[in-house]
Amino acid sequence: MRPRLDIISVAGARPNFMKIAPLARALAELEGVRHRIVHTGQHFDTNMSGQFFAELRIPEPWKNLGVSSGGHAAQTAEILVRFDALLADEAPDVVVVVGDVTSTIATALAAVKRGIPVAHVEAGLRSRDRSMPEEINRVLTDAIADVLYVSEPDGLLNLRREGVPEQRIQFVGNVMIDTLLEELARARAGDTLVRQGVPPKSYGLVTLHRPSNVDDPEALKVILGALGRVSTKLPLLFPVHPRTRQRMEQNGLVTPGGVRLLEPQGYRDFLALMDGAAMLLTDSGGIQEEACILEVPCLTLRENTERPVTITSGGNQLVGRDPERIVAAAFEVLARGKPVIQRPELWDGRASGRIAADLLHRYGSKA
Repeated sequence: MRPRLDIISVAGARPNFMKIAPLARALAELEGVRHRIVHTGQHFDTNMSGQFFAELRIPEPWKNLGVSSGGHAAQTAEILVRFDALLADEAPDVVVVVGDVTSTIATALAAVKRGIPVAHVEAGLRSRDRSMPEEINRVLTDAIADVLYVSEPDGLLNLRREGVPEQRIQFVGNVMIDTLLEELARARAGDTLVRQGVPPKSYGLVTLHRPSNVDDPEALKVILGALGRVSTKLPLLFPVHPRTRQRMEQNGLVTPGGVRLLEPQGYRDFLALMDGAAMLLTDSGGIQEEACILEVPCLTLRENTERPVTITSGGNQLVGRDPERIVAAAFEVLARGKPVIQRPELWDGRASGRIAADLLHRYGSKA
C-alpha cells in the first residue's frame, strides 16, 4: 500500500545531521508518512558523521552513496550521478535537502531534473560573498527548489527581493534550534567539562574551518596569533576540524600556549562545551545561531554573515580576521560580561513540526 506521503531526505555533512534529526522525529509522528534518509558520505569520519546518528537518535540511513572525498567539483558530480541513479529506481513525492553543503545542491539538482519536487530547509540565507562555496550552494538550491523553508526574517526579505513567489516560501523557524533544545538537558547532565578539566565559564571555545581562514597559511597564522593573545586572559579550547589540523601541520604552524587542541567532538560534548564557555570564537554559521539560544557571547571571525539575526539579537559580533579587532572584541566581552540576547522569532523548538505538517499538506495524497 502506497503511503500518503513518501519522502527522501538527504544528509551529507555534520551540519546536516542536526537539521535532519528533529525533522525525522516530526515526520515519524505523522500517520501514513514514509521517510527515508540518504547519506551521501560527504563527511565520512566517525566523529564527523556516524557518532551524530547515534547521539541524535537519527534512523539509520536507508542508503549511503559513499562519496567520501574529492574537491567541490568532483564531489558535486559524483553525488549527482549516484543520487540520480537512486532516483531512477525510486519515485518519492518530494526530496528534502537541508543547509548549504555540496550534498544539498547536488541532490537537489538530480531531483529537479527527474521532475521530483525539492524542499529546501534553511532557505534564503545570504552572505553576499560569492567566494564562499556555501553561498553558491544556497543561491542555486533556492533557485531550483519548489518550496523554501526559511529560518529567519532576513531570509524572507532575501527571497522576495529575488522575486520568489510567495507560495514557494514558508517561514518556519530554525530546525538547528529544535535539536539544541531537545539535547541541552542531556548535554548539561553529562561530564564533558569534568573530563576536559575546565570549570564552567573558565574558558573560551574556538572553531575554524572556512577555506578563507584555514587554506591561506598567512591568514591562519594571523588568527592563531590573535587567539594566543586572547588566551593570556582566557584559556581557549580548540576542537580542530580535520582539514584545519592538516593545514596547520602542512604549514608548520604552532599552537599558542594558552590554546589547547582537542579532537573533533560529538554533538552532545560540543554542546556542553559551548554552553559552558565564557565566549565563542568561530567562523561557523550554526554556532552563531546556537550562541543566541545558549546566551554565550560569540565573535565571528569573518567579514560577513548569512545569519544577520544573530547580530541584531545581541549575541554575535563580526570581527573579521584583523588580529587587533579580534583581541579588542574578546577583551571587551570579558570586561562587559554576559550580553542581553533576544531569542529570534520562531526559534522555539517546533520548526520541524511546522515543516512536517506543511510537507504533508503540500504533497500528501488525500486518500
